[in-house]
Amino acid sequence: QVQLVESGGGSVQAGGSLKLSCVASGRTFSTSIMGWFRQAPGKEREFVATISWSGGRTRYADPVKGRFTISRDNAKNTVYLQMNGLKPEDTAVYYCAAKASPGASNIRIAAPEYDYWGQGTQVTVSS
Repeated sequence: QVQLVESGGGSVQAGGSLKLSCVASGRTFSTSIMGWFRQAPGKEREFVATISWSGGRTRYADPVKGRFTISRDNAKNTVYLQMNGLKPEDTAVYYCAAKASPGASNIRIAAPEYDYWGQGTQVTVSS
């Protein structure tokens, strides 16, 4: 079992930055694919970024490429999402998710493939 707790959300103006953190409990974090997703009001949950458990492979959704960076610290059981150049359309509840994986370079972009989810943290970007 893995429990995930996100933090770091808040309200910023367009062009600003936030760094989200997701701390995981459980022994399987270091061999779990981690992902960030977001859900805006009235919209479906969408993929933002994912990172392999080795940290060597990442993938981003097109709307955030070049602005967001996902990283992880397996010693701290933590995954991060650095968000720069924030836009009003980035406003959403951001969720981290975990999936145990046998492969060091595996990643996943589909929400149904993840096994564990955090409660989410709100990010609001004003224009």
